[in-house]
Amino acid sequence: MTLATVHSRAQLGLEAPPVTVEVHLANGLPSLSIVGLPETAVKESKDRVRAALINSGCEFPARRITVNLAPADLPKDGGRFDLPIAVGILAASGQIPAHALGGLELVGELSLSGALRPVRGALPAAVHAGRAGRRLLLPSESAAEAALARAVRVHPASHLLEVCGHVTGDRALPPLAAAPPDPGADPDPGPDLREVRGQPAAKRALEVAAAGEHSLLLIGPPGTGKSMLARRLPGILPPMREEEALECATIASISGSGFRAQSWGRRPYRAPHHTASAVALVGGGSVPRPGEISLAHRGVLFLDELPEFDRRVLEVLREPLETGHINISRAARQATYPARFQLVAAMNPCPCGHLGDARSGCRCTAEQVRRYRARVSGPVLDRIDLHVEMPPVAHRVMLEQEPDGEPSRVVRDRARAARRRQLERAGKPNARLSGSEVETWCRPDATGRALLESALERLGLTARAYHRVLRTARTIADLAGDDLVGAAHVGEAVQYRQLDRRLAER
Repeated sequence: MTLATVHSRAQLGLEAPPVTVEVHLANGLPSLSIVGLPETAVKESKDRVRAALINSGCEFPARRITVNLAPADLPKDGGRFDLPIAVGILAASGQIPAHALGGLELVGELSLSGALRPVRGALPAAVHAGRAGRRLLLPSESAAEAALARAVRVHPASHLLEVCGHVTGDRALPPLAAAPPDPGADPDPGPDLREVRGQPAAKRALEVAAAGEHSLLLIGPPGTGKSMLARRLPGILPPMREEEALECATIASISGSGFRAQSWGRRPYRAPHHTASAVALVGGGSVPRPGEISLAHRGVLFLDELPEFDRRVLEVLREPLETGHINISRAARQATYPARFQLVAAMNPCPCGHLGDARSGCRCTAEQVRRYRARVSGPVLDRIDLHVEMPPVAHRVMLEQEPDGEPSRVVRDRARAARRRQLERAGKPNARLSGSEVETWCRPDATGRALLESALERLGLTARAYHRVLRTARTIADLAGDDLVGAAHVGEAVQYRQLDRRLAER
């Protein structure tokens, strides 16, 4: 046998395209060449493979070895092809049976001793291997992540010799029996909403945001609880469905930090610093990686000190806020990542932070306030559903021994019930309704329509803001258990759109 074929997987965005590793042995001067558009890390694998085979007690053939990674036009990077190349050499030289490799896919990086090291993107590789009807053999440290894909049999191995024993049948590797926990069960809610003192209006807005998947802007002086509220939003969001949890786990798997099994089923919470670049926020690089907005998929993206972000960085949020995904194009590669996140932003009302605070007093001029608030463009603000002003908390409220609000579990139950109504009605949260769906499901009654017409005239709302008011009003009606959108629901929704006007009048 001088030709062997081993199945493996590349990693391209959220996809794991199949790669066929073909190994051919020929007469001639001993050499090992790898073709098929390998990048530097793949080219270096020939030295790792040679040392791993020798140190494992296997024979490295003294022949001309050609390794082809097909398809040839797909870029291959990383050390994930070390294991299939080594196994292919063993099969081509007759040291292990080649016929046993047909229903198996192999992914793994080799150390010089033959030990297997974890690889990035084990979960998407497992998902696609299951769809292809094959088993997946990979390093033990990556097996727990891969086992989250229920439709594939995962065989963990810690050394090249264990892989050889499995292929020859001398010592089969048992499949990993671990199964992901039920994401429908309530995960750890994290910080409790009851710990936030005062701010009943902001807490109500947080509940509306959780129920309808709306974006939220919190404006107030320092120390009013903006960051505390944002950190408590994941704890009142409805639990993720299994397919949503698998999406989040897949994105984390291909990121630089990797996926942690204890995070399964938890809503992501990302809070990048205001010095973050556009690439850090939306993703990119020569090999496109997901950014913060994709790592926050199905969860919360918190942008504190919103005006301190570079304006060009904020502008890149406009498309994903509307579409729920981001397209990253580079000269050699393109990738599309999901970015269905809930944006929670916080900012001070002015540069010194004390505009409207009678206790401290604002020292900023009107021009300084205007320039500060102009750092966030109108189109970005227009895409945020709820604008909430947070006044300073009274001293008497801070001195009370018992908190004055509801615990997260009570608010979460109401938000979950409202979200259930939305899914039964339209199959999606209210914040994601299209224009035609807004006209179908969010049309107010006569009194609500009259109030809305008056608000449109008084506030000068755009067509986008008009639809966002209707979506918010529909969510408020769902929280109240009402089938029709009335004047009370429209009135509260309009209140969340007139904050800019009140600040401009000061």
